[in-house]
Formats: sequence, structure tokens, C-alpha cells
Amino acid sequence: VAWDEPQRCRLLAGTVPAQVPLCRRNLELMPSVARAAAATKSACQGAFAAARWNCSSIERAPAFAPDLRRGTRESAFVHALAAAAVAHGIARACASGELPLCSCASSPAEEPAPGSRWGGCADNVRHGLQLGAAFADSALVSGKAGRRASQAVRLHNSAVGRQVLSDSLETKCKCHGVSGSCSVKTCWKGLRSLADIASDLKAKYLAAIKVTHRLLGPRKQLVPKDTAARPVQETDLVYLVSSPDYCTVNPQLGSLGTHDRQCNKTSAGSDGCDLLCCGRGYNTYTEEVLERCHCKYRWCCYVACRTCRRAVQRHVCK
Repeated sequence: VAWDEPQRCRLLAGTVPAQVPLCRRNLELMPSVARAAAATKSACQGAFAAARWNCSSIERAPAFAPDLRRGTRESAFVHALAAAAVAHGIARACASGELPLCSCASSPAEEPAPGSRWGGCADNVRHGLQLGAAFADSALVSGKAGRRASQAVRLHNSAVGRQVLSDSLETKCKCHGVSGSCSVKTCWKGLRSLADIASDLKAKYLAAIKVTHRLLGPRKQLVPKDTAARPVQETDLVYLVSSPDYCTVNPQLGSLGTHDRQCNKTSAGSDGCDLLCCGRGYNTYTEEVLERCHCKYRWCCYVACRTCRRAVQRHVCK
């Protein structure tokens, strides 16, 4: 989409009415938002590539599969990651000079480490969090009473995603000096990659808490379904309904199954044939692959390689 006129906002698939005015007022943000959507998909599928649920549900976005509409663990992860991705994209776009209304973040108030100085162009996390939250949460701040539980869960998980993003801010430095002596370092605050943030959120996904939305004191709150569980913290991902096991195809639950998924025969982890194939067993076949081999450096200045054929064993779930 060429974001050159406000009318474009109504053509964007997946937006809700509350997001259209935001889009019209902030057309320059929309390329960052669109890139964040693609980055969310890539980071999610990278984080879960070896698991039964490999984030394939996200392929149908914005028409999510049932498992991402029902308040599952997977839904919690995707919404947290999407909220982080939008803020991440805007913060980086500010620093790169792509957005006219923001620029680099201010230098930190803290003293730099000995032998270093604040400089460079820091990611504008404050601006990213502010505009990212406005865009990602605008569809959730109102709605029918019957959907209040799912809205409360999504708002909570989106906030967790942005908190993980904030916590990922780290000091990055570049050396200066004769022959790379690093006598002086210029440092700035920059965000870690979205893949790293997805990895942190995956740990929270594994420890997510099943909750219910009920009256506690003067207002409704998210409380653990299991009364013996610890209270929900602001840093916990939460979900409403249990996930399918993703072993077999079940369109009503959004499960695509693991049939024909490639597995690792020697692994005891989630990518191992025992776990990934859900006890159904696996088939083995041999595939011939082409690869570079017998590489030699030729003076000057290139590497010459031959092409070799190699037989590789593959294992796929029954």
C-alpha cells in the first residue's frame, strides 16, 4: 500500500473502526505497522518452529484460526508479540529518521561507563510504546459485556509484550581510536531484536496462567482459575481456555496436526520424533542434497568450490 492519502486507511485488512482515525492522523506510521505485522509472523514461527504448535495459525491473519480467537496460551503469545512488534517498529523508525514527528531518544540521565560517552542515535522507546499502545489497544478499550473477559486478557497480554520490549533496552557501543584501539566508546540505548523478545515471551508462554474474569472487590479482575495458584502478576501471560494438543487435525479448534512434519530422531526436546509425532511413529526416507565442497581460495580474490551430492536421512511424522 502507498500511504499517500487518508482514504487508504479504509482499505487495510484487519483494522477495526477505532483504528481508522488513528491511521488517518498518523499515515507516516503505517509502513512501520505493516512491517510489524510481517515481523510478528516471522518471529512467532521462528520461536515455535520445532514445537507441535508452530505458529501456522497466524498465516490466516487477520482472519485468525479458532485457536487464536478463543483466548488460548497461543493467543496470549501472539497478542503480546504483536504489541511488542508495533512499538519496536515505531521506536526503530524514529531512530532511523523515517518518521517526521520523532527522532532519536534523549541521552540517558545516568553517567556513561568509564572510557565511554553517550552519543549515536538511541531507539525512541517512549514514542514507540505510546503510539504502539494507542494503535494495538484501540480495538479493545470498549465492547460488549460478553467479550469483556477476552478484552481484559488481550489488554493484559499486550501490556506484558510492551514490558518485555522495554526490558530489552540495552547499552550498545561503537569503538573509536587508532587502529581499533577503542580508546573511546560512543554508546547509546538500543532495543534487542524482535527474535530475542519472542524468545523471552516464549518463556512466559510456557509459564502462562489460566484465569477467569470475576468480581474482586469493587471491580472485575483477572484471577487464577486454580484457587491454589499464586496471584496474577503484571509480567505474567494469561489465558482463558486450554489449548488443543495440536496432534491431529481439528478445524473447530484450529489444530492442523503434526502429520508429515519433519522431526529429529535423536532429540529429546519438542522437535524430537517421540513428542512431535505424538506417539504415532515416523517414516524415514533418504534425500539427495547438493552442497558446496572442496572449496579453495584463489589468489586474488575469490573462493572456488565444487558441487557435491550427499545423501541425507529425513524423518517425518506418520
